[in-house]
Amino acid sequence: MHFGLRFDFRNPDFADTSMADRYAAALEMAEWADRSACTTIAVSEHHGSPDGYLPSPIPMLAAMAARTSDVRFMVAALIAPFHDPLRLAEDIVVLDNLSRGRVDLIVAGGYVHEEFAMFDVPMNERGKRVSEAVGTLRAAFTGRPFDYRGRKVHVTPAPFRPGGPTLLLGGSSEPAARRAAHIADGFIPSVPQVWEFYRDEVQKLGRPDPGSSPISGNEVVALADDPDKGWEQMAPFFLHETNGYGVWQAEDDIASPYRTIADVDELRATGQYRVLAPAQFVEEQRASPFPFAYFHPLCGGMPIDLAWSSLRLFEQQVLPAFR
Repeated sequence: MHFGLRFDFRNPDFADTSMADRYAAALEMAEWADRSACTTIAVSEHHGSPDGYLPSPIPMLAAMAARTSDVRFMVAALIAPFHDPLRLAEDIVVLDNLSRGRVDLIVAGGYVHEEFAMFDVPMNERGKRVSEAVGTLRAAFTGRPFDYRGRKVHVTPAPFRPGGPTLLLGGSSEPAARRAAHIADGFIPSVPQVWEFYRDEVQKLGRPDPGSSPISGNEVVALADDPDKGWEQMAPFFLHETNGYGVWQAEDDIASPYRTIADVDELRATGQYRVLAPAQFVEEQRASPFPFAYFHPLCGGMPIDLAWSSLRLFEQQVLPAFR
């Protein structure tokens, strides 16, 4: 059985945890995951969030890479309009060497109005800036000099992995999906329905049909010996996450798996967040043709001890059932 972890480092005041402790816990979880044959660890990026959402995924992955040896990493997603393309290329190349080629990127255009105001970037420049960033990264990853804004530049050192990290595009709109077909190595949609635009554009370009969407619905699962008690403990943090995203995404009414929810009872009824007993999770995974668990252990500011309790149940009662 394979599994992955993701982190965004929301840390609301009611979580009563220092950000330093939350970062340290995530590094320990990365070490644990690496020892437990974790497939992938993903981190995300947002800026100026009141709950401290991670603004700098590259140094976080550098710290995780230094404490692991096998697990792969993904920036999901890197918000291209807020980065200088050349400086970004240098940082990614260093990260690629630190990790010995274990990093891949999902590049996106962003959508939170306050972030564009913070960086004084017009939202209507998103597509242009994403395209320039991807083109610059791709050229830099060759390890050779290239033309950039009318001058010759050379990003050094060369990547550890020949050709550098995989460059995927993320997004929730038709333009983002169709752009990905032209400039990226693939597309990871925020919601499954926009995949068909990517699929259509790929075939228009004369390439093979990429098939069905690589994602299904968004779901967060955690484990507890007593699921009802676990839900009572975890639900406020699940609610914080969905409402945090819901407020941002309502600004443009974009396609999203999140929306604002009034209370934890309404949230539980959606089934988007679930707390299961280990035996129930084993049963579900055995019924799947490709057993895979994807955990968000610190979701919404989850207390560190509570997050570890879920991961330990997975380690002690789920993983052994698949060996």
